Amino acid sequence: MSLGQHLVELRKRLMIAAAALLVGMVVSFFVTDFVIHLITEPIRVIAEDRGDQIEVELMFSTVTSAFDLRIRMAFAIGLLLSAPVWLWQIWAFVMPGLTRKEVQYTFGFMAAAIPLFFAGCWTGLAVMPHIVEIMATFVPEGGASFYDAKFYYDFVFKLVIVVGVAFVLPVFLVALNLAGVMTGRDILKGWRVAVLVATIFAAVATPGADVVSMILLAGILSVLFFAAALVSLFFDRRRRKREEKLLAEGNTT
Repeated sequence: MSLGQHLVELRKRLMIAAAALLVGMVVSFFVTDFVIHLITEPIRVIAEDRGDQIEVELMFSTVTSAFDLRIRMAFAIGLLLSAPVWLWQIWAFVMPGLTRKEVQYTFGFMAAAIPLFFAGCWTGLAVMPHIVEIMATFVPEGGASFYDAKFYYDFVFKLVIVVGVAFVLPVFLVALNLAGVMTGRDILKGWRVAVLVATIFAAVATPGADVVSMILLAGILSVLFFAAALVSLFFDRRRRKREEKLLAEGNTT
């Protein structure tokens, strides 16, 4: 294909992806009430626990802030709902230029990364109430907690995305190994730091008295790290055997 044909193809793919996103946003706009109720559950729990001791409310500080919040939520949820469409459009545009081996690696990467990302997002959503409740304990007696809706949503959204990406990091480690940037031994050498970071994150993200949840979350993150290291070691071994075979064939010729 010529450059002009590539640009026409790209425009077609982008238009389909944009249309899917728009439809996803329209559908998502009608479920924002449910999402708002879900993410503000910690605020209601804090208000019930504190009673008359402290005032806890979600605050909309401008005339349009409630509508703006719903639009932002609709965009995020719509992006998620339309992901199969726009991911396929990206894949369909890029795939003709990839080799068979690169296609196999990409399929493997996506097959591992997508479930892990959603599992991480679910985990972030699960631990979010505990973080909000812990932070509320630092409000002095007689004080009041007014959570600005925009910043509260940003906090929840960023937390969910960060934990989702954290679950995908082991896949990126394997990708770096396949690219020859890091060996499996290099990844495994950092296991102490990885376990320490996982434990600290789990301790912050879970209630202080809930030791089981902390151990479970830290264990999941640690297992993902060691799984990435073992997979990388396997690839290193296979790569080494292939190189030894090629070297032996070269010596015989």
